Amino acid sequence: MQPRNMSMSGVVDLAAVKAAQEAKAKAEQARAQAAQQGVAGAVSPADLVIDVDEAGFEREVLQRSAEVPVVIDFWAEWCEPCKQLSPLLERLTVEYNGRLLLAKIDVDANQMLMQQFGVQGIPAVFAVVAGQALPLFQGAASEAQIRETLDQLVAVAEQRFGLTGLTVDPDAEPGGAQSAPAAPAGPYDALLEAAVQALDAGDLAGAVQAYKSVLSQDPVNSEAKLGLAQAELLQRVQGADPQQVRKEAADRPTDPRAQIAAADLDLVGGHVEDAFGRLIETVQRTVGDDRDTVRLRLLELFEVVGGDDPRVAAARRALARALF
Repeated sequence: MQPRNMSMSGVVDLAAVKAAQEAKAKAEQARAQAAQQGVAGAVSPADLVIDVDEAGFEREVLQRSAEVPVVIDFWAEWCEPCKQLSPLLERLTVEYNGRLLLAKIDVDANQMLMQQFGVQGIPAVFAVVAGQALPLFQGAASEAQIRETLDQLVAVAEQRFGLTGLTVDPDAEPGGAQSAPAAPAGPYDALLEAAVQALDAGDLAGAVQAYKSVLSQDPVNSEAKLGLAQAELLQRVQGADPQQVRKEAADRPTDPRAQIAAADLDLVGGHVEDAFGRLIETVQRTVGDDRDTVRLRLLELFEVVGGDDPRVAAARRALARALF
């Protein structure tokens, strides 16, 4: 079976910024607790590859995914391709030196986990980042393909969720500390945490204000910029009638406000390319202030998706062609 790669970006998750900040907070809390308990904070290379069963899945995978991306290798003793892939994954995990963790799951002994992940055949490789599951590939894959996928996973885990991984000490005893050393709190952590709490309470206005407060002091704070863009998107679609919004957009193809409202719904529904394409077409149909209004909203949606997403790069090029 050919490997099935997936984009790390996926669809737009309206709770992504909250998940990212919660993951960061959990990681910091875990490091602080380890420091208070006198734990050294470093893991042995042997601790980077673990066998996981249903009983330990929440502790070993879900909880630890708040500190480090966890790659899951679904395998079985009778699976011949697994005998080639699993050792390769183990070797690469050690080479990544704490930037990811490998959890090996024997499907014969853990049928429930296999069903929960929707595994159709093995080997199958998934990842869990900040509690969110991502399919990586299924079937045999070359080392180059796997490295490319893992590089992408590590980059997204760090950029979007603030997960910098574990500290590895070759001299550490296996089974020792599982948390990195405590990191000092950032100057805006309290405000960012307030934004998360506001989102939890459904207070979108409060979340927007908290993010704006960070940006007023640190205009380039990437976490606050992403959070603000997503919170404002949630504000705009809150209470909207999707059927009415789409009818108005269909009836008024040159109305920038109707198209902007529909693009917001497109993005909320995960239809990223549709949202971008709709606004780029509207840029082509409009002039003056209307065109600028659409352009600015498109730039805001770029912030929601993230500048590292290839769909954003493609849309930026299309926007440039539409404008010039």
